[in-house]
Amino acid sequence: MSAVLRDKRLLLPMGITQLDAVLEIERQAYEFPWTHGNFIDSIAAGYVARVIYGERGEMMGYFIAMPGVDEMHLLNLTVAPAFQHQGHARFLLDELVGVCHERRAAQLWLEVRQSNERARALYLRYGFKAIGTRRGYYPASRSTHPSGREDAAVMSLLVGGVDALE
Repeated sequence: MSAVLRDKRLLLPMGITQLDAVLEIERQAYEFPWTHGNFIDSIAAGYVARVIYGERGEMMGYFIAMPGVDEMHLLNLTVAPAFQHQGHARFLLDELVGVCHERRAAQLWLEVRQSNERARALYLRYGFKAIGTRRGYYPASRSTHPSGREDAAVMSLLVGGVDALE
């Protein structure tokens, strides 16, 4: 995939040269951010990774997804706090669903913190279904979770893929 310009937003494949900006957004957005190594490993593994830039050249967000057999697993979708509530997460989801169709992936999976009500609501509005729970999936502050872990909601979206193309 090369650069794609849509609605004054530029979508590019994520590369090593963008990691400083990606990590800055990650640190702004999360108490327990991904590490530099997490991003390097994902890029090196060939996962689907995109960044979105605004019309002034500012990075606004990104996603990383792991392809599987007939499915895709969204590992990280983040919009910089300054650009949230402007439709960028939905724009990134639209791009990822397009990739799912291109790769004939019938289903898109994700985990999201139980406490992240805004993200869960976005995914439900987008059409994801809550499938189950992964107990103790995320690291968490002991002040809110005595175990130091937080549960994840597992969600899934049927995107067509193989069945739709046959």
